[in-house]
Amino acid sequence: MPRQIPYGHQSIDADDIAAVTDVLHSEWLTTGPRVPQFEKTLCDFTGSRDAVAVNSGTSALDIAVAALDLPPGSEVITTPFTFAATANAILYNDGIPVFADITADTRNIDPEEIRKKITSRTRAIICMDYAGHPCELAEIRSIAQEHNLRLIDDACHALGAEYNGKRLGTFADMTIFSFHPVKPVTTGEGGAVVTNDSTLAGRLRLLRNHGIDRDVPHSPEQGWAYDMTLLGRNYRLTDLQAALGTSQMRRLSKFLERRNQIAALYREYLQDVPQIVLPHVQNGMYHGWHLFTVLIGKGNRDTVYADLKEQGIGAQVHYIPIYRFSYYRRRFPALVPDAFPVTENIFGKILTLPLYPAMTDDDVAFCADRLRRSIRKTGGSR
Repeated sequence: MPRQIPYGHQSIDADDIAAVTDVLHSEWLTTGPRVPQFEKTLCDFTGSRDAVAVNSGTSALDIAVAALDLPPGSEVITTPFTFAATANAILYNDGIPVFADITADTRNIDPEEIRKKITSRTRAIICMDYAGHPCELAEIRSIAQEHNLRLIDDACHALGAEYNGKRLGTFADMTIFSFHPVKPVTTGEGGAVVTNDSTLAGRLRLLRNHGIDRDVPHSPEQGWAYDMTLLGRNYRLTDLQAALGTSQMRRLSKFLERRNQIAALYREYLQDVPQIVLPHVQNGMYHGWHLFTVLIGKGNRDTVYADLKEQGIGAQVHYIPIYRFSYYRRRFPALVPDAFPVTENIFGKILTLPLYPAMTDDDVAFCADRLRRSIRKTGGSR
């Protein structure tokens, strides 16, 4: 059996287990005190005024778009080079996703491409911090303000990343985080929206809990009274998950430090391999390193991927562009890959290597060595 190294993995310690066990012995398994405690931890870390925790990053994206209360048919500009949930959240809310091409260096949405896609029907922008590298948030926010658009930052890869010395969480109207096991911290499944807009925060809290408002006028005998004011969802995070998340947040800085160390090791081990292109980090950015990606010569990536898999290395491809999915092709037949040349070029070459805090230096060296061997074997070139 070959050595097995997945592309991502959770890091759980005794304190995490004890935090969850404490909840199991408490009176509350859900809708208890641990969720607001976790939300406060997120606010303290990001500098945002409000955090609304939910049961997945996808749910967080969904209620963020819903909270904007956009007219049906509104266009929302976003990146095609992301997980499907980023664009799906627009469709869930009767909007139309409009894709803008990415930049070759960071794989983030290109601000100039955003400008080209704005029409009279555009109402919002969703940018996404690919692999943990922040977008050009100042420029994108300036575009949003210039055209009176709302801005959502999908930072599901980037909890703890910094843009010009400031942690992500307050640059957009709303910022989205994910707590899936491969993300910087985990709640098992989970997500959150952070915002400085109290009106949006109030709508978000209603939307995650069926749209139910319990703060309605009632007599002392009607403590049971409530109203449903919005068509909400059941996206609540449990106290079990929130306790795990709060415990994990205590180690986030260490997790990020280790992720950056692993990325630096990959760079050291692979810098002299001419057949690959290493990821770029712009000045002024603190990278979250959710993913470490390399570019391999077009036509060779899949062969290298398969060879690494045979050797027990959990390489991945992040991502298949959204416009390539059959659902999107059927619904938006005018979308063609040729309209996104940078995305297409990157998609044909990109490969994700394993990266998670528990990896040892030897694990990183092993992955880098096997990548070298695989490229020699397959003849990969730029």
